[in-house]
Amino acid sequence: MVFWEGYVSDELMGTIAPIVVYWLYGGLYQLLPPLDRFRLHSRKELNAKNSVTLPTVVKGVLSQQLLQATLAQSLFWVTAKMGLSSNTAQPPLPIQALQFLVAMLVMDSWQYFLHRYMHENKFLYRHIHSWHHRLVVTCAIGALYNHPLEGLLLDTFGGGIAFLVSGMTARTAVFFFCFATMKTIDDHSGLWLPGNVFQLFFRNNAAYHDIHHQLKGLKYNYSQPFFSVWDRLLGTYMPYDLVPRREGGLEARPSKD
Repeated sequence: MVFWEGYVSDELMGTIAPIVVYWLYGGLYQLLPPLDRFRLHSRKELNAKNSVTLPTVVKGVLSQQLLQATLAQSLFWVTAKMGLSSNTAQPPLPIQALQFLVAMLVMDSWQYFLHRYMHENKFLYRHIHSWHHRLVVTCAIGALYNHPLEGLLLDTFGGGIAFLVSGMTARTAVFFFCFATMKTIDDHSGLWLPGNVFQLFFRNNAAYHDIHHQLKGLKYNYSQPFFSVWDRLLGTYMPYDLVPRREGGLEARPSKD
């Protein structure tokens, strides 16, 4: 039993919960004290390098989430008709764990190849993917700041395909999409916090993705949001070292390993 049972359907929860989690978890990062000793970039760089304002980022994310919610409800409606409804019995936990892993691998594969293509195709990069790279210094709230078409193709379609291929129920999807949302936010937080579980258990983390947002790493570290498998297999992996900055904090620098 889950806390929303009897109040809202699993399908509705799977639509609204990731949005609520995005603003609660991302907002928490935005409201944290300066924590300059844990930042991958100084606050001066944040203001100097980014070419988009925070209000514009917020509006862009909200627009994407509106479209995402509409399509998610449509997908859940279709799969409910196919028998994957909130009334379907949950499989045993080991099966759900396997579905989680399959969904993670599918989402990673979808996002790697589409993300890489958006970098290699000059037209797509200039007119679509460059929106996300307006945030040279990433921030938690900007994790889903993309061109609307990219948001649709990369995130919404990627999540939908992962859901369908894994065979998870709508209830399991609530937890999966909330987890994926938190992981993406963490990767864009620009912070290297001690004890952070995402940074402890995933090599694809805030520092890994920070390398990708730097000019020297623009053609590397495409993998997101979970693993670095495709980068390592296809020669787009850029290792890094975390080194102290003179003015305080840490910096992710490409290494020669």
